[in-house]
Amino acid sequence: MSDVSRFGVFLPSYVWEGDGPERARGIKEFARTVEDLGFDSLFITDHLLVGKRFYSVNWLEPILSLAVAAGVTERVRLGTSILIMPLRNPVLLAKELATLQFLSNNRVVLGAGVGWNDAEYEAVGVHKSERGKRTDEMLDIMLPLLEGETVTYHGRYYSVDDVFIEPRTGERPALWVGGGSQLANPKSPDVPKFVESVKARTLRADGWIPRPTCPPPDIRRDWDELQAFFREAGEDPRELSVAHENFLHLVLTSDPAKAREEQHRAFLKVMSGERGPEYLETVYLFGTPDEIVASLQARVDAGVEQFILHTMTPDPKQLQDWVDHIIPNVTFPASAGPVRKPNRDRVAVPS
Repeated sequence: MSDVSRFGVFLPSYVWEGDGPERARGIKEFARTVEDLGFDSLFITDHLLVGKRFYSVNWLEPILSLAVAAGVTERVRLGTSILIMPLRNPVLLAKELATLQFLSNNRVVLGAGVGWNDAEYEAVGVHKSERGKRTDEMLDIMLPLLEGETVTYHGRYYSVDDVFIEPRTGERPALWVGGGSQLANPKSPDVPKFVESVKARTLRADGWIPRPTCPPPDIRRDWDELQAFFREAGEDPRELSVAHENFLHLVLTSDPAKAREEQHRAFLKVMSGERGPEYLETVYLFGTPDEIVASLQARVDAGVEQFILHTMTPDPKQLQDWVDHIIPNVTFPASAGPVRKPNRDRVAVPS
């Protein structure tokens, strides 16, 4: 039997035109429900602009939204998956995260990534080709700042002299790095393989988030590669949390066709239909409850230790249905690490 504490939930931070105060109140109630049901975490996604190729909705700003969630919860971790790092300034972002860490009593997880939407980079005057190197420089600055150090740094993209930030909480936010393989699709400009720069970035992290578009066999291959990468660097991969993000709309029926029909309707309220139903069903969680349990179990067998799941509706009843019909039937091995691992010591990353 599974433990609900191995599951986190994404805050339904997507908004439709015309949403107002009632929707904002619903987001707060959703956050309280996640905590009341025993989930481990509340995460949020990050999109500066509408990614029309993938989504049909707008998204709330993540750090401000997590601050609201912090104000109505006491226990759940508060994370991003992923925060698009190169759209931001490293010192300002470190200050925002330190503030959220202070207000939430040390519950923050920074899920960091580089993003994919060309228009977002153009809107902030950043070249997409620089996104990986900018992210690494940001982490060079931010991690010591968040550990209470005074930082002097001169890189290609960022320079700071004798900078420190407050509040200093005594514990930096956990760092989880997102990235890896994905199912190849002509609609996506991203490279479908696990690139070396992401492995190196993960070497300094406390956790790894495989892409939601990475099927179980590819998660297994990526995890094997990452473990080997860690060992070659003299690091223990068992210290790393492995958390998989995915999308789920649960339909309580034993009829596969009926389940998929309703799921596609729910998905298309949030996602665009550009990638087609076959792709969506291959990478996301579709089908009857039994089929969804099997899909989750395949990811556990590939090395996933915990899940962070998106809902396709802001209705918190979905969460109760997950607790009643899905989570008890997903089995984690005895070798799975603890849900909340301590932060790893900072590692020098090869350039």
